[in-house]
Amino acid sequence: MTASGDFPASHDLDALFAAASAVRARAHAPYSGFAVGAALLDDAGRIHAGCNVENAAYPVGTCAEAGAIAAMIASGGRRIRAILITADSPAPVTPCGACRQRIREFAGPDTPILAAGPAGLRARFTFEALLPASFGPDHLPEHIVDAK
Repeated sequence: MTASGDFPASHDLDALFAAASAVRARAHAPYSGFAVGAALLDDAGRIHAGCNVENAAYPVGTCAEAGAIAAMIASGGRRIRAILITADSPAPVTPCGACRQRIREFAGPDTPILAAGPAGLRARFTFEALLPASFGPDHLPEHIVDAK
């Protein structure tokens, strides 16, 4: 567990946990039985949540983090200030590799990534601790990044 970074205030943490827990209860995980909820705090202080959604073409389901990011973008947010992922697992659940890359698009190296279980917060990381030396928009030519 990495304890560095500027982690959200306790009221933000409580709100992230409540949102992630509520949406986790709505997850569609009939194949794995592994429900996941994610909630993120955007640059305007709004919270966006998502849950995992599985389907019969098992490998093409949607992760909770992807749903929360899509909700943020749809609402006009562009930066992740913090994200909390919750699942019922013996070990803290962190974003999969694909979601780490998705988060990278909208987060900085010190962005808090929080792992929770049903009873509350279990681990804290910075984004850099989970995906060091990551590839992102700053690696692309300026004309491509400016087009965004």
